[in-house]
Amino acid sequence: MMTSVEILPPTILQRKAIVYVRQSSPGQVENNPESRRRQYELVDVARHRGFRTVEVIDDDLGRSASGMVARPGFEKLVAALCAGEVGAVLCFDASRLARNGRDWHHLLELCGLVEARVIDLDGVYNPCLPNDRLLLGMKGSISEFELGIIRARMLDAARAKARRGELRISVPIGYVWHRDYGLGLDPDLRLQQAIRTVFERL
Repeated sequence: MMTSVEILPPTILQRKAIVYVRQSSPGQVENNPESRRRQYELVDVARHRGFRTVEVIDDDLGRSASGMVARPGFEKLVAALCAGEVGAVLCFDASRLARNGRDWHHLLELCGLVEARVIDLDGVYNPCLPNDRLLLGMKGSISEFELGIIRARMLDAARAKARRGELRISVPIGYVWHRDYGLGLDPDLRLQQAIRTVFERL
C-alpha cells in the first residue's frame, strides 16, 4: 500500500539516499545471506526512484536494534540526517532501523525536521505528513512489540529447560558440561594444570 505521492521532489533527490542494512545477530549474518542480499538490493530501488548518490551503511550487521548495544551504523545515519545530507532512508522493514521506541521516534523526528523520506518495501513515507507519521509510528510500535514477544518466549524456554535440569549456560574457559555429572574440568591436561596454578597463586 502506497502511503503518499511516490514521485520525489528534486530538492530531495539532490541529496543522498542511505540504505541501512542490519541483521540482529552473528548467527543471522552467517546463516541468512538471502535477507542481507535483499537489503543490499535497496540500492537499485533508490536509483530507480531518482537518487544519484546512494550510500550503504552496514556497520550494524550482527547487532541487535533493541537499544541494549552500541550501533555505530545507526549513529552514522543520525549524524548524516542532522547534517541535512539525507533525502531518504531505505530499509527492508521498520525492525531494521530500530526495535525500541526511543531510537525509532528520534529517527522520525530527524527525518521530519529535514523532510527526508523513509522508504521500505511498502512504499514511501513522509514523516512531515500526519498519516504517514501515524503509519510509521505503528510500524515502530509493532516492531518493539515483536521484540518483547521474542524475549518472553526465550525466557519461557530457558525456564522450562531449567525445570528439567537441561539448562546450559556458558562456562569459563577450562571447564565443560558433562552429561553425567555436570560441570567439570576440560579434558585437556594443560588447561587443567593452568587452572590449578591460578587457584594456587590466589
